[in-house]
Amino acid sequence: MSSLPIVSITRRETFSSCHRLHSPFLSDEENKKLYGKCNNPNGHGHNYVVLVTVKGPVDPQTGMVMNVHDLKQYMQSAIMEPLDHKNLDQDVAYFKTVVSTTENLAIFIWDQLQKVMAKPNLLHEVKILETEKNHVVYRGGNTYPRKKFNSSNLHSSHHDVSSDSD
Repeated sequence: MSSLPIVSITRRETFSSCHRLHSPFLSDEENKKLYGKCNNPNGHGHNYVVLVTVKGPVDPQTGMVMNVHDLKQYMQSAIMEPLDHKNLDQDVAYFKTVVSTTENLAIFIWDQLQKVMAKPNLLHEVKILETEKNHVVYRGGNTYPRKKFNSSNLHSSHHDVSSDSD
């Protein structure tokens, strides 16, 4: 039996969303200092570009790793419907307890794609271009334990957050 060639396919979509970078684990003063203008109480918006890459063997019968039409449908369901023209912090349940950084947005998109894909093992990478200068890449997996929101942890002395400022 011969091995099959491995190929990557990437599809690009764009969506617009707004959010406010604000951690419930920090005081208002700490949030303003850490996130700067991205902590504006009225939020701010982005025209996000998201690139989803699937990777796998080329099926000798179809000549495809995945039907691009299927990938388009998965992205519509996992990205466009829940995120496009939404306030991430108010309209997406996940971000009610998770800071809406681009890093966390990439994790959310990965998790959503995993739920809708017929073959989630083909998902290789989620890349988000938040601005012309800032890009985030997520390839799945949990290397570090994730801290869940707990009101008793508010204003603790150790914080693992990152900014998406310009």
